[in-house]
Amino acid sequence: MPSVVSLESLFDSRRIWRGQTSDSAASACPSTGHAALDNLLPGGGWPVAALSELLVAAQGIGELRLLWPTLARLTQRAERVVLVGPPHLPYPRAWAAAGIELGYLSLVQAQGRDALWAAEQSLRSGSCGAVVCWLRQADDRSLRRLQVAAETGQTLAFAYRPLEEAINPSPAALRLAVEAAPDQLRVLKCRGGIAPPKPIPLSSLALAWQ
Repeated sequence: MPSVVSLESLFDSRRIWRGQTSDSAASACPSTGHAALDNLLPGGGWPVAALSELLVAAQGIGELRLLWPTLARLTQRAERVVLVGPPHLPYPRAWAAAGIELGYLSLVQAQGRDALWAAEQSLRSGSCGAVVCWLRQADDRSLRRLQVAAETGQTLAFAYRPLEEAINPSPAALRLAVEAAPDQLRVLKCRGGIAPPKPIPLSSLALAWQ
């Protein structure tokens, strides 16, 4: 009997490629808030109702700045944003200065399996505009559950993970590497197209609305 291989595993191993998204699908992708990054992504923004991984070399190199425009836009539309397991308590003044309405920001302090459970339930609820989680350890099965939960709840899902996890396959629709020395952003995987080889300097990530 021939072995059964999942279609998603073939995508992850890059043995086959997804076709380009249609114009109607692309128009539904919300902007990242960074014009240089939008120009690299097949849909011109974050994949809808899907998991996006932000693989970070170290904390404090601009990884929060990547999401602030998106979180500001959501909270200004009175949509709930849930933060699960951040390594440090968010500094309210900095988040407010980024345009985020703090009244629509929820914080869940959890780690390990509890953080995964909280993120999955928040995504499945369908009551959030976005869920952002910080995962120290997560296997393929856990990430796949988050991906399915994002699809179920039609919610943007973001997971901050260590950069060394880039060597492992992932079911995430989008994988970005936030690197230090030099400070740059690379697209490792993007559903709907081939990841562009050219990195973006973090200093060049200008806000799309400026």
